[in-house]
Amino acid sequence: MGIEENKAVVRRFMAAAMAGDSSGFDEICAPDFVNHAAPQRPGLQGMKDVVAFSTRMQPDQRLVEQHWVAEGDLVVLYGVRAATWKGTEFRGIATPEGEVSVEMAHMFRIQDGMICEHWAVRDDLGMMQQLGAL
Repeated sequence: MGIEENKAVVRRFMAAAMAGDSSGFDEICAPDFVNHAAPQRPGLQGMKDVVAFSTRMQPDQRLVEQHWVAEGDLVVLYGVRAATWKGTEFRGIATPEGEVSVEMAHMFRIQDGMICEHWAVRDDLGMMQQLGAL
C-alpha cells in the first residue's frame, strides 16, 4: 500500500477512536496489534479499553488541530484534542471537571493495509494543570 492508503487507514482509526466506536478496529488493526503507548493494556482489546475510557471521560472530544506526516510504513498525527473532562481522577490524582486542550502525537506502523503498532505521547501534565489538579 502507498502512503495515501496508509494515511486513510489511520484517519479511519482516529475518527472511530474520537467517536468512541472501536467496533471497526478488528477490520483495520492486525490480530497481533501492539499498543506501545499503554503496555499495561496489551493488544487490540487493550486499545479498545483505552478508547472506551477516553470517550467516557471526554465525551465531546474533538481534534481542533491536525498535522499528518507519512513515510514508508509510518503515519504520524500531531494534534490538539479539545474536550470537557468528566472524570473525578486521572492517574490517581483527583480532578475536577473542566475544559481541556491537550497536545498529542500518535504514530502508527501499517503493514499490509493493517495497523500493527501504535505509539503516543500526550501532554498529561498540561491537562492536569488546566484542570487545576496540579
